[in-house]
Amino acid sequence: MPLDHRRVRGPEESQPPELWIGTGNEEEEEEEASPRDPCALRPLFARAGLLSQAEGSAYVELRGGTKVLCAAWGPREAPDTAAGGRLLCEFRRAPFAGRGARLRPGSAAERDAERDAASALREALEPAVRLSRYPRARLAVSVLLLQDGGSALAAAISAAAMALADAGVEMYDLAVGCALCRSPGPDGAWMLQPGEAEERQAVARLTVALLPALNQVSAVLGAGQGSPPDAWAQALRLGLDGCHRLYPVLRQSLLRAARRRDAAAATT
Repeated sequence: MPLDHRRVRGPEESQPPELWIGTGNEEEEEEEASPRDPCALRPLFARAGLLSQAEGSAYVELRGGTKVLCAAWGPREAPDTAAGGRLLCEFRRAPFAGRGARLRPGSAAERDAERDAASALREALEPAVRLSRYPRARLAVSVLLLQDGGSALAAAISAAAMALADAGVEMYDLAVGCALCRSPGPDGAWMLQPGEAEERQAVARLTVALLPALNQVSAVLGAGQGSPPDAWAQALRLGLDGCHRLYPVLRQSLLRAARRRDAAAATT
């Protein structure tokens, strides 16, 4: 009997999918249940110069699932007659970025959330860019959140600053973002770089953007239930310390990208 080559042959052996249903949930429950040091940073992977279509690009990934891709374009002539330079920021969430309950893609609520995130991104990046060097010009930054595993805005700030530096934009320093959240309860502690589950249960959140070389804060974005001023001051100190610890990782990623670019130029 001749074979039907138009059909895709399945595997000779197979197993029912019910065997693997509980595996992912059990691992997530173990991660959520396992206590961690509130001052510990989640492992971070950063890489610059990935996209050939953009003048500058960067990718930042945090352990736990947060993945951010950013592209930047150098100075372009601005349509208006503003004397100073302008920084345009765009923040978008991929339709598959969130797990579980999330905003419906394309809904008004999601557009408002993306607009707020883009505004916060611009607020954190503008003090780091020398806009006076680009009169009557505009710089563009586009951030795509591929997966939201917590601390997404802080990762977007770091990725956007790396992309601008990779594009050759003159900057005072890299803007490094670090997120914190406070767990519920009277004795709730502030935690660095919270995950998605920790952010869901948090009663207060804080995102800090720092220019480490200048030791200047470029943005402080907080929300949540009222806490004593001393608690917010403690969270701010903890966030600034986290930014200083993340700074060498981002710098080394930019140096590696510059070496790769120089090596590629030497071979051509």
